Amino acid sequence: MNIALLGSGGREHALAWKIIQSSKCSKLFVAPGNAGTATIATNVSISITDFQAIKTFVIQEKIEMVVVGPEDPLVLGIYDFFQNDSELNAIPVIGPSQKGAQLEGSKEFAKEFLVRHQIPTAAYASFTAATVENGCQFLETLQPPYVLKADGLAAGKGVLILHNLDEAKAELRNMLVHAKFGTASAKVVIEEFLDGIELSCFVLTDGKNYKILPTAKDYKRIGEGDTGLNTGGMGAISPVPFADAVLLEKIESRIVKPTIAGLEKDGIVYKGFVFIGLINVKGNPIVIEYNVRMGDPETEVVMPRITSDLVSLFQAVAHQKLDEVSLEIDQRSAATIMVVSGGYPEEYNKGFEISGLEKVEDSIVFHAGTKLENGKVVSNGGRVLAVTSYGNDYNEAIKKSYQNIEKLHFDKMYFRTDIGFDLV
Repeated sequence: MNIALLGSGGREHALAWKIIQSSKCSKLFVAPGNAGTATIATNVSISITDFQAIKTFVIQEKIEMVVVGPEDPLVLGIYDFFQNDSELNAIPVIGPSQKGAQLEGSKEFAKEFLVRHQIPTAAYASFTAATVENGCQFLETLQPPYVLKADGLAAGKGVLILHNLDEAKAELRNMLVHAKFGTASAKVVIEEFLDGIELSCFVLTDGKNYKILPTAKDYKRIGEGDTGLNTGGMGAISPVPFADAVLLEKIESRIVKPTIAGLEKDGIVYKGFVFIGLINVKGNPIVIEYNVRMGDPETEVVMPRITSDLVSLFQAVAHQKLDEVSLEIDQRSAATIMVVSGGYPEEYNKGFEISGLEKVEDSIVFHAGTKLENGKVVSNGGRVLAVTSYGNDYNEAIKKSYQNIEKLHFDKMYFRTDIGFDLV
């Protein structure tokens, strides 16, 4: 079948890498894709939020399945767009309905869902510009550090963790009154801070049945030792070493099962990935957030560990028969290290030629922010490359990725040298 994959990052390159391994995929198109996807699929210059252009392309190329990588098209309702169009509604879209996508599109919606279905999460309250002073009073009732979350989509940068009460109040006003994150922070959720170690749980669901994918842990901060500004992610490992059988059972029984049951109970159509951001607090998993797609860079370690045919899994999702297929997992560990542009996540330059890609051995290089320019691969984003390796444990996988990063070069490239530091 002809398949269209929407997106242009490392997540999409990893999904594309996995999709083309299926004998069921005759041709894969990636819109808009990057220099990495160009080597294994056909890139198409279409905006992921231009639904009319996507429709024209899908009909023209006889696309039989659409896989949605990033959150924006999902929050804007691409699933519903296909369902409500007589020319498109027979084509499966792997991703939730617009209502389901609100689990990521609105922090408040997600929190209300969690509380309604008695899924463990931090205590919270939400505020707008009109109630900003109430928000400041609420902060006074909490112990530091203070967690402020922009309600809407803010490209992974809308969460602030602050240790000083006056600073937290100032930032709350900055978000609500001065639109620090634009419309995303028209509403802000203030949460109690949870002290523990984070991990990510990924679930593929057809809205009724589910498969739990390999766990992963990513590293969000730009600086060594998890310091500095939040990024889209600087590296990831899978599986999570501290996620033993006891913790995994708690995650499934207390969080995954009630999440899928809650979607069904609320009448929410959901056929795609659920990313559950968790924190392990004294052996108990608590939900920090939901995302309605795979994480990035976690996809770059989760996809290489799935040995099952991904297209077959997607077909089962589309026909609500996920319980009839098996999910096979590679028992090796995987680690990915992000190579980013100097200055990221703030101001950075693009267009630097990347050399050394052909020298990489025994690792997979997933392109995140790259493009082809006059036949050369150049940087085209903040996060540029994800170097993924297998190992008998995460240390071996991490070591292999670092050895291969040494062969790569572009001006002002930067990467953290301590991924996995907190697991020792």
